[in-house]
Amino acid sequence: MAGLESTQHRLPRLPRRALVRTALLVVLLVAGGVVALLVDVPGVTTLRGWLDQLGTVGWVALVLGLALATLAPVPRTALSVLCGVLAGFWGGLALALVSGVLGALVGFALARSLGRETVTRLAGPRLARADGLLASRGAVAVLLGRLIPITPFTLVSYAGGLSGIPLRSYLLGSAVGLVPGTVLHVTIGATVGAAGDGPVLLLSLVPLALGLVALLLVHRWRARRRPAGPVVED
Repeated sequence: MAGLESTQHRLPRLPRRALVRTALLVVLLVAGGVVALLVDVPGVTTLRGWLDQLGTVGWVALVLGLALATLAPVPRTALSVLCGVLAGFWGGLALALVSGVLGALVGFALARSLGRETVTRLAGPRLARADGLLASRGAVAVLLGRLIPITPFTLVSYAGGLSGIPLRSYLLGSAVGLVPGTVLHVTIGATVGAAGDGPVLLLSLVPLALGLVALLLVHRWRARRRPAGPVVED
Protein backbone atom coordinates (compact mmCIF):
# COMPACT_ATOMS: atom_id res chain seq x y z
CA MET A 1 0.00 0.00 0.00
CA ALA A 2 2.80 2.39 0.85
CA GLY A 3 4.45 1.74 -2.52
CA LEU A 4 1.17 2.37 -4.34
CA GLU A 5 0.59 5.61 -2.47
CA SER A 6 4.17 6.71 -3.24
CA THR A 7 3.69 5.97 -6.94
CA GLN A 8 0.44 7.91 -7.03
CA HIS A 9 2.14 10.80 -5.28
CA ARG A 10 4.92 10.94 -7.86
CA LEU A 11 2.58 10.87 -10.88
CA PRO A 12 1.34 14.36 -11.76
CA ARG A 13 -2.38 14.89 -11.97
CA LEU A 14 -3.38 16.04 -15.44
CA PRO A 15 -6.19 18.57 -15.92
CA ARG A 16 -9.22 17.38 -17.82
CA ARG A 17 -8.59 19.87 -20.63
CA ALA A 18 -5.08 18.50 -21.15
CA LEU A 19 -6.37 14.93 -21.36
CA VAL A 20 -9.07 15.91 -23.85
CA ARG A 21 -6.57 17.75 -26.06
CA THR A 22 -4.12 14.87 -25.98
CA ALA A 23 -6.87 12.41 -26.85
CA LEU A 24 -7.88 14.62 -29.78
CA LEU A 25 -4.27 14.68 -31.01
CA VAL A 26 -4.10 10.89 -30.86
CA VAL A 27 -7.39 10.62 -32.76
CA LEU A 28 -6.06 12.95 -35.46
CA LEU A 29 -2.87 10.90 -35.79
CA VAL A 30 -4.78 7.64 -36.09
CA ALA A 31 -7.26 9.16 -38.55
CA GLY A 32 -4.39 10.44 -40.70
CA GLY A 33 -2.86 6.97 -40.81
CA VAL A 34 -6.18 5.37 -41.75
CA VAL A 35 -6.81 7.90 -44.51
CA ALA A 36 -3.29 7.40 -45.88
CA LEU A 37 -3.87 3.65 -46.07
CA LEU A 38 -7.42 3.58 -47.43
CA VAL A 39 -7.82 6.61 -49.71
CA ASP A 40 -6.81 6.11 -53.34
CA VAL A 41 -4.54 8.85 -54.65
CA PRO A 42 -5.64 10.26 -58.05
CA GLY A 43 -3.31 9.55 -60.96
CA VAL A 44 -1.13 12.18 -62.62
CA THR A 45 -3.44 12.41 -65.63
CA THR A 46 -6.46 12.98 -63.40
CA LEU A 47 -4.66 15.65 -61.38
CA ARG A 48 -3.55 17.46 -64.52
CA GLY A 49 -7.13 17.45 -65.77
CA TRP A 50 -8.37 18.98 -62.53
CA LEU A 51 -5.66 21.63 -62.60
CA ASP A 52 -6.51 22.56 -66.20
CA GLN A 53 -10.19 22.90 -65.33
CA LEU A 54 -9.84 24.76 -62.02
CA GLY A 55 -6.86 26.97 -62.82
CA THR A 56 -5.54 28.98 -59.88
CA VAL A 57 -8.09 27.50 -57.49
CA GLY A 58 -6.86 24.03 -58.40
CA TRP A 59 -3.23 24.91 -57.65
CA VAL A 60 -4.18 26.45 -54.29
CA ALA A 61 -6.19 23.33 -53.46
CA LEU A 62 -3.19 21.19 -54.44
CA VAL A 63 -0.90 23.14 -52.10
CA LEU A 64 -3.35 22.66 -49.23
CA GLY A 65 -3.80 18.99 -50.05
CA LEU A 66 -0.07 18.35 -50.11
CA ALA A 67 0.34 20.20 -46.81
CA LEU A 68 -2.37 18.08 -45.19
CA ALA A 69 -0.77 14.93 -46.60
CA THR A 70 2.40 15.68 -44.63
CA LEU A 71 0.37 15.34 -41.42
CA ALA A 72 -0.17 11.65 -42.18
CA PRO A 73 2.50 8.97 -42.55
CA VAL A 74 2.89 9.69 -46.26
CA PRO A 75 6.46 9.72 -47.65
CA ARG A 76 7.25 13.31 -48.51
CA THR A 77 9.69 12.06 -51.12
CA ALA A 78 6.77 10.81 -53.20
CA LEU A 79 4.95 14.13 -52.81
CA SER A 80 8.00 16.09 -54.00
CA VAL A 81 8.45 13.81 -57.01
CA LEU A 82 4.78 14.32 -57.84
CA CYS A 83 5.26 18.10 -57.70
CA GLY A 84 8.08 17.82 -60.24
CA VAL A 85 5.99 15.68 -62.56
CA LEU A 86 3.03 18.05 -62.43
CA ALA A 87 4.75 21.44 -62.55
CA GLY A 88 8.30 20.90 -63.83
CA PHE A 89 11.36 21.85 -61.83
CA TRP A 90 10.83 25.48 -60.81
CA GLY A 91 7.07 25.25 -60.42
CA GLY A 92 7.39 21.90 -58.66
CA LEU A 93 10.08 23.25 -56.35
CA ALA A 94 7.90 26.18 -55.31
CA LEU A 95 4.92 23.86 -54.89
CA ALA A 96 6.84 21.34 -52.79
CA LEU A 97 8.56 23.91 -50.56
CA VAL A 98 5.46 26.00 -49.88
CA SER A 99 3.33 22.94 -49.09
CA GLY A 100 6.16 21.41 -47.05
CA VAL A 101 6.68 24.48 -44.86
CA LEU A 102 2.92 24.90 -44.48
CA GLY A 103 2.52 21.25 -43.47
CA ALA A 104 5.41 21.55 -41.03
CA LEU A 105 3.76 24.61 -39.47
CA VAL A 106 0.36 22.90 -39.13
CA GLY A 107 1.90 19.78 -37.57
CA PHE A 108 3.85 21.93 -35.13
CA ALA A 109 0.75 23.94 -34.21
CA LEU A 110 -1.35 20.82 -33.62
CA ALA A 111 1.22 19.19 -31.36
CA ARG A 112 1.97 22.43 -29.49
CA SER A 113 -1.69 23.28 -28.82
CA LEU A 114 -2.99 19.76 -28.13
CA GLY A 115 -0.12 17.82 -26.58
CA ARG A 116 2.42 20.21 -25.12
CA GLU A 117 0.71 20.68 -21.76
CA THR A 118 0.49 16.94 -21.12
CA VAL A 119 4.12 16.36 -22.05
CA THR A 120 5.24 19.24 -19.86
CA ARG A 121 3.40 17.96 -16.80
CA LEU A 122 4.55 14.37 -17.26
CA ALA A 123 8.21 15.11 -18.03
CA GLY A 124 8.70 17.85 -15.45
CA PRO A 125 12.25 19.15 -14.86
CA ARG A 126 13.79 16.81 -17.43
CA LEU A 127 11.84 18.50 -20.22
CA ALA A 128 12.77 21.92 -18.85
CA ARG A 129 16.47 21.12 -19.31
CA ALA A 130 15.85 19.89 -22.86
CA ASP A 131 13.81 23.01 -23.63
CA GLY A 132 16.67 25.17 -22.45
CA LEU A 133 18.99 23.47 -24.90
CA LEU A 134 16.48 23.72 -27.75
CA ALA A 135 15.96 27.42 -27.09
CA SER A 136 19.53 28.07 -28.26
CA ARG A 137 20.12 25.19 -30.71
CA GLY A 138 16.61 24.32 -31.84
CA ALA A 139 17.09 25.47 -35.43
CA VAL A 140 20.13 23.19 -35.84
CA ALA A 141 18.25 20.24 -34.33
CA VAL A 142 15.31 20.69 -36.70
CA LEU A 143 17.68 21.27 -39.63
CA LEU A 144 19.43 17.95 -39.01
CA GLY A 145 16.09 16.20 -38.56
CA ARG A 146 14.88 17.47 -41.93
CA LEU A 147 18.16 16.60 -43.66
CA ILE A 148 18.28 12.96 -42.52
CA PRO A 149 16.33 11.02 -45.19
CA ILE A 150 15.14 8.22 -42.90
CA THR A 151 13.55 10.59 -40.36
CA PRO A 152 9.79 10.78 -41.01
CA PHE A 153 8.63 14.29 -41.87
CA THR A 154 5.62 13.96 -39.57
CA LEU A 155 7.75 12.86 -36.62
CA VAL A 156 9.92 15.98 -36.79
CA SER A 157 6.85 18.21 -37.03
CA TYR A 158 5.05 16.74 -34.04
CA ALA A 159 8.22 16.41 -31.96
CA GLY A 160 8.94 20.09 -32.56
CA GLY A 161 5.49 21.05 -31.34
CA LEU A 162 5.72 18.88 -28.22
CA SER A 163 9.11 20.33 -27.34
CA GLY A 164 9.78 23.88 -26.22
CA ILE A 165 11.61 24.98 -29.37
CA PRO A 166 10.63 28.53 -30.41
CA LEU A 167 8.45 28.75 -33.50
CA ARG A 168 10.94 30.98 -35.30
CA SER A 169 13.80 28.50 -34.83
CA TYR A 170 11.57 25.62 -35.89
CA LEU A 171 10.47 27.34 -39.10
CA LEU A 172 14.04 28.35 -39.94
CA GLY A 173 15.37 24.83 -39.47
CA SER A 174 12.47 23.34 -41.44
CA ALA A 175 12.67 25.77 -44.36
CA VAL A 176 16.43 25.36 -44.80
CA GLY A 177 16.47 21.65 -44.10
CA LEU A 178 13.80 20.90 -46.70
CA VAL A 179 15.69 22.48 -49.59
CA PRO A 180 18.39 19.87 -50.47
CA GLY A 181 16.12 16.83 -50.47
CA THR A 182 13.30 18.70 -52.17
CA VAL A 183 15.58 19.87 -54.98
CA LEU A 184 16.70 16.29 -55.54
CA HIS A 185 13.24 14.74 -55.54
CA VAL A 186 11.55 17.47 -57.58
CA THR A 187 14.31 17.16 -60.16
CA ILE A 188 13.61 13.44 -60.47
CA GLY A 189 9.92 14.18 -61.00
CA ALA A 190 10.65 16.93 -63.52
CA THR A 191 12.99 14.57 -65.38
CA VAL A 192 10.27 11.93 -65.57
CA GLY A 193 7.72 14.49 -66.70
CA ALA A 194 10.09 15.78 -69.40
CA ALA A 195 11.01 12.33 -70.72
CA GLY A 196 11.05 12.39 -74.49
CA ASP A 197 11.96 16.07 -74.69
CA GLY A 198 15.75 16.06 -75.08
CA PRO A 199 16.67 19.69 -74.24
CA VAL A 200 14.24 19.89 -71.34
CA LEU A 201 15.50 16.58 -70.01
CA LEU A 202 19.10 17.78 -70.07
CA LEU A 203 18.21 21.07 -68.39
CA SER A 204 16.34 19.24 -65.64
CA LEU A 205 19.53 17.35 -64.80
CA VAL A 206 21.29 20.61 -63.88
CA PRO A 207 19.39 21.18 -60.61
CA LEU A 208 19.85 17.49 -59.83
CA ALA A 209 23.62 17.97 -60.00
CA LEU A 210 23.33 21.11 -57.87
CA GLY A 211 21.27 19.22 -55.31
CA LEU A 212 23.87 16.48 -55.09
CA VAL A 213 26.61 19.07 -54.60
CA ALA A 214 24.56 20.73 -51.85
CA LEU A 215 24.09 17.40 -50.07
CA LEU A 216 27.84 16.75 -50.29
CA LEU A 217 28.63 20.17 -48.80
CA VAL A 218 26.17 19.60 -45.96
CA HIS A 219 27.74 16.21 -45.25
CA ARG A 220 31.21 17.74 -45.09
CA TRP A 221 29.95 20.56 -42.86
CA ARG A 222 28.45 18.05 -40.42
CA ALA A 223 31.66 16.01 -40.45
CA ARG A 224 33.72 19.06 -39.51
CA ARG A 225 31.39 19.93 -36.62
CA ARG A 226 31.79 16.52 -35.01
CA PRO A 227 33.95 16.72 -31.90
CA ALA A 228 37.37 15.20 -32.23
CA GLY A 229 38.23 12.15 -30.16
CA PRO A 230 40.05 12.46 -26.82
CA VAL A 231 43.71 13.26 -27.07
CA VAL A 232 45.92 10.75 -25.29
CA GLU A 233 48.85 12.38 -23.53
CA ASP A 234 52.09 10.52 -22.94
